[in-house]
Amino acid sequence: MDLSDDGPALDGRWAQSDNNLCGLLPDSRDASRVAARFVRAGWRSRSSSWEGYELEISWCRVEADPIDGTSTLLNGVIAPDRLDDLAALLTRFDLRFTLELYDDEHDLVREIKG
Repeated sequence: MDLSDDGPALDGRWAQSDNNLCGLLPDSRDASRVAARFVRAGWRSRSSSWEGYELEISWCRVEADPIDGTSTLLNGVIAPDRLDDLAALLTRFDLRFTLELYDDEHDLVREIKG
């Protein structure tokens, strides 16, 4: 997987935020393929572990890590008003997903399945 630092970096107001996004891509066992799709959509990507990737754009930074050889876990920070944009992107990638958005008290605010 080619890494890319061409996309926009995370906006500073989100850089210090606690994680507020959890997601699961149940049919995507290869995080490198997921990362490649994000790079083609203009996101930054860098390796974060043996098989995981950090994906970033101005309104979101997420770790994509394979789990159990069957799925990819997404975990990170997103501008709350951009959750629908991430869901639309995953839909455009033709990936099944579940996204959960949490508030500052770590309470579930919203869930989207696609």
